[in-house]
Amino acid sequence: MNTASIPTPPLSQIDMQSNVAERVRICMEQANTQLQSNLAMPKIRFNQRGRIAGCARLQSNELRFNQVLLADNYTTFINEVVPHEVAHLVAFNLYGRVKPHGKEWQGIMQQIFGLTGHTYHKMDVTKVSGKRFPYRCACGEVQLSIRRHNKVKRRQQQYICRRCHNVLICAETKSA
Repeated sequence: MNTASIPTPPLSQIDMQSNVAERVRICMEQANTQLQSNLAMPKIRFNQRGRIAGCARLQSNELRFNQVLLADNYTTFINEVVPHEVAHLVAFNLYGRVKPHGKEWQGIMQQIFGLTGHTYHKMDVTKVSGKRFPYRCACGEVQLSIRRHNKVKRRQQQYICRRCHNVLICAETKSA
């Protein structure tokens, strides 16, 4: 029987999480072998929210991953996001507090994982993006998150356009 025509079933959420945990273990093993060290396995959680794919909690030796983005970008998670976050923990253990995506982190990404480190992912975040609010400046319209919008409304914060350096003004129209 030709198995090439049989489609593989999609991975369950538990399988994806299990594979991420295994990839973390492999990355940590790779770092320990190349650095001749004994860095502890981090705690792994799948409770990251918003548009962030993953987060390294340095002091608590914890990695957090976004389940929604994992489900939509499985291969990118395995190949890029996991090594990216592990590299943060390795950099912290080797060098202490350094710039999050500085030369130490870049070196770990390149030398241990053979990857070019990128600060931001390019995943579609439509599913995880919260409501956005239009603001105006001399350049045109800018979208702010609900958190920033609420800070403006409570008069706790003003935001400045990065291009024209004018204060952003809420363009929201009042509805009856």
